[in-house]
This record gives sequence, C-alpha cells and structure tokens, in this order.
Amino acid sequence: MKFLRRVFGLTDASRSADDDGIQITQELEAETRPEEPIIEAPQDGAAPVAPNGGAGTGADADTDPLLEDSLGMMIGTRPLPRLENVMLQPGQRLTFGQLSDIGMVRTNNQDAILSVHVSSASTDDLPEFGLFIVADGMGGHHDGEKAASITTRIVTQHVMGEIFMTMLEQKMDDPDRPAITEVLREALQRANRAVSEQIPEGGTTATLATVIGDLAYIAHVGDSRAYQITDEGIEQITRDHSLVQRLIELDQLTPEEAAEHPQRNVLYRAIGQNETLDVDAITRRLPPRSRLLLCSDGLWNLVPEETIREISAKHSSPQEVCERLVKLANERGGPDNISVIVIQAPG
Repeated sequence: MKFLRRVFGLTDASRSADDDGIQITQELEAETRPEEPIIEAPQDGAAPVAPNGGAGTGADADTDPLLEDSLGMMIGTRPLPRLENVMLQPGQRLTFGQLSDIGMVRTNNQDAILSVHVSSASTDDLPEFGLFIVADGMGGHHDGEKAASITTRIVTQHVMGEIFMTMLEQKMDDPDRPAITEVLREALQRANRAVSEQIPEGGTTATLATVIGDLAYIAHVGDSRAYQITDEGIEQITRDHSLVQRLIELDQLTPEEAAEHPQRNVLYRAIGQNETLDVDAITRRLPPRSRLLLCSDGLWNLVPEETIREISAKHSSPQEVCERLVKLANERGGPDNISVIVIQAPG
C-alpha cells in the first residue's frame, strides 16, 4: 500500500518527508513480468501527480494555447479553434497508411485499428477530415480483442455523429457546440462504459487522432503512442499511463532501466477498468508534409524513435512506412501484436 501511494502521488499526513524511505527498485525486482498489460488503478480514483506538483495527465499542457479560449472555459464551453487554411496545389490531399499484425508469438491479434478519411471538392469548401484510432486490448484470450473492437466502434460512432455530421450541416461555428477535444473525451468515456458493461474482464488502451484541415486533435488513454514527425525530428506527444513512466517521473528509474523493468507492462489507466476515466487531450498543428504516427507498444517497444524517424524519411508512402516498421518489429522477435497508422499532411 505504501508503495502504491508513493507511485501515484498520494501522501500520508501522519508521515514526514524524511520518513519516506521506500526502496522502490528493490521491491519491484521481486515481481515477475506479466504476460500482458495489467491495470492497477490509483487509490480512491486519484490521478498521478507530476513531480512539479502539477496535474499528472500532462498532455493538456501541450495543447496549443492559441487554440484555447479562456473565457469560453470559464463559462463551461469553448468555441472551436479557427481552422488554418493551407494553400495546396490541386490534387494535394492528406494520405495515410495502416497495418496491424499478429506478431511472431501471440496466437490472436488483440489490437484494433480504424481509419476514416473524407475529402471533398465543392463550393462548401469543407476541410479534409480524418479519424484514426489504435487500440491495444488486454484481458483473457478473447476479452482483449473484443474490448479493442468495441472501443474503435463506439468512438467512431460518436465522433462521426458529433463532429463530421456537424461539419456537413455547416454548424461548426455554433458557439454552443462543445470543443472538439471534449467530444473526443466523451467518445472514450462512452467506450469505457461499454467495455465495462460488456467485457468486465477486458480492457484496452486507445490513442486516437481527429484531423480537420491542418489541426490534429488527439485523445489518449494507456500506453499506445502518438508521435509527430517533421523535418526537425520526431517527438512523442502522448504520455504513457504506465507504472514505469510514473517511476521515471519520480526519478526512481531511468528510461534505459524502464525498458528492461519486469513490470513495464503495468498500466494505471485504461479503458474498461474504472467507472470514471481521465483522458489526455492534445491539439497540434500539422506542418505541410509532416507525419503523425499512432502505434501500439508492440512497435515502440522494439523500434526506437530515431529508427522510426529514419524509416519515415526513407519512404515517401505512409503505407510503405507502416509495412517497413512492422517487418522490423517482427525481425526483432515480434513478441506482441504490432499496429501502426501513419498520417501525412499534404504539402
């Protein structure tokens, strides 16, 4: 109990700071590595607290401040951020690739991916729209794959109804509309309720991106990841909701130690594990020709960021990037399912 309270940022008022002499690394060494991710929720539903005393979700701090309207936040709703028009040559459109593979060890694929891309040419001048989801299921033999499948379906239904249909009805400027990030949060909340009711022994991560014009709205739970790849390099823009990431933030582990830690698959936040769910939300602009990459841990556990960047730079086709990354992960053992989506901005 003392260990979990320390990990998740909970304090005991009866103890002084000097009395907190927990040897976290030694305690964890006695554990054995689980076969697949395990979710351990914080006590009393509390979210982790960052080392600087801020909120543990962290991702909202990355949201472009120019896209947030402080007055709208105070009254409970925010106007949607203004879309930036990018001058494109005729025929230039968003492109994407996707691939999900069972890997070299598992007997079934518990990952689920889904991509929707809509492009139009009319006097309505609608911006391009895309919805991309990666979910990494966990649980029994079939519970994980069902949880991931339910999540992609529920999220798609909600986002298409609340965002894309609103675009078609030309009501995106309605001041009473919820912010796009709030719609994405609600989509994952609905998925959380559905998984909890239908697959009580299952759970899943979920990382999704809704692209409208040159803006990417990302919502995230678990340890699947989103990366942004530009000419300047590659950046992980989601935060893992894992035990080892929390220990890194507490300066109890280095990233190198975390990669070999016996409990690196333990999650403290995932869909289907609690009645309430904290969802990280991030908004990013997509520079021309930049890429957004979503993947499950079956990829990033085996292929480091710099290698992902190098492979992306070598291949002009997003689908070729997906195929090369999955092949490389399998060549390195493929112990888990491997899923990746690569979205390329036009330009």
